[in-house]
Amino acid sequence: MPFAVYVLGLAVFAQGTSEFMLSGLISSIAGDLHVSLAAAGLLTSAFAVGMVAGAPLTALAGRTWPRRRALLLFLGVFVAVHVLGALTSSYGVLLATRVVGALANAGFWAVALVTALALAGPHRRARATAVVVGGVTVACVVGVPAGALLGGLWGWRAAFWAVALVSVPAAIALLVAVPGGRPEGAPQADARSELRALARPRLLLTLLVMALVQGATFCTFSYLEPLVTRVTGFGAGWVPVVLALFGVGSFAGVTLAGRLADARPDAVIGLGMTALAAGWAALALTAGHPVAALALVLLQGALAFGTGTALITRVFHLAPDAPTMAGSFATAAFNVGAATGPWLGGLALGAGLGFRAPVWVSALLMCLALAGTAALSVPSDAVRRTLSARRRPAPER
Repeated sequence: MPFAVYVLGLAVFAQGTSEFMLSGLISSIAGDLHVSLAAAGLLTSAFAVGMVAGAPLTALAGRTWPRRRALLLFLGVFVAVHVLGALTSSYGVLLATRVVGALANAGFWAVALVTALALAGPHRRARATAVVVGGVTVACVVGVPAGALLGGLWGWRAAFWAVALVSVPAAIALLVAVPGGRPEGAPQADARSELRALARPRLLLTLLVMALVQGATFCTFSYLEPLVTRVTGFGAGWVPVVLALFGVGSFAGVTLAGRLADARPDAVIGLGMTALAAGWAALALTAGHPVAALALVLLQGALAFGTGTALITRVFHLAPDAPTMAGSFATAAFNVGAATGPWLGGLALGAGLGFRAPVWVSALLMCLALAGTAALSVPSDAVRRTLSARRRPAPER
């Protein structure tokens, strides 16, 4: 695997840490800036909204730029807004930096995915995707707890400074490792042609399935703390361990999927989706048993991110003539799920359905995703053969 692909993973690690680290810093931000906890929580929502809206917009704006220039620009903006966020004493300014940072992150994600695939070559597309997505899983295991630790020791601003500092060596490495100039195969069609290419039914269905898978994942992940403390029976000190266990499973999943999905993408997606649906249901049923709960948290992390990696690879396969825009829509679908899943889980909890309810919601979302996967499994060439046979005139008797 080219070194530049691992550099992209490093940059995604820094940005993934920023996306998720606020969960451990909300109280200190609210106290320092004299705002409510709800207002501080909007900083996380603002980032998610910026990712969803920013992915297609930034990709559309930078689709014809040389990839190294685009990556450095997006990463440079990301670093700048974190420095500003660490310095400001204004809640409004901090909220604005989260939105702009999300826009830059979304643009970087879209270009990073297509750059990694181009550098890795056609036979290692899933492995390249796994390296980039792996940056997010490492952020869950290492970056987010480290950000919370820094925030506890030196205040929430220290975590913002740390994200900016980690991004600097990534930017230097990108400057050295990623080729400059327009790459061979860069998009030549106009923007309307690329957007039309993204309107293909199979591609749209794949994006919907991606959103459902991520919605199921983050629905349970967001409420693991009450599940393990109030149903499984673990003390509060076990919560970081359980969250890290999910992250370890996620990293293992993307690594394994990267090796398998290039050769057997349909098998990885089909088996992964089925196992995810069964696994969420099993976790809901056995959450009161500590050993079973821990094993399933690890397994579900692996299945969720492994299947997600294979789905991202499929998006690029279905839109070879619009790779940058395809990457942006994949990023948007990921974040639609990441925003919608916790909201649905919260509704289930608010309805008084119990602390297992978000896990059952995850199982339901996976059933919907399985229905979409069944539709995707119909080979497009078989459909074309059927249509061709219908158009062929009947033989004379």
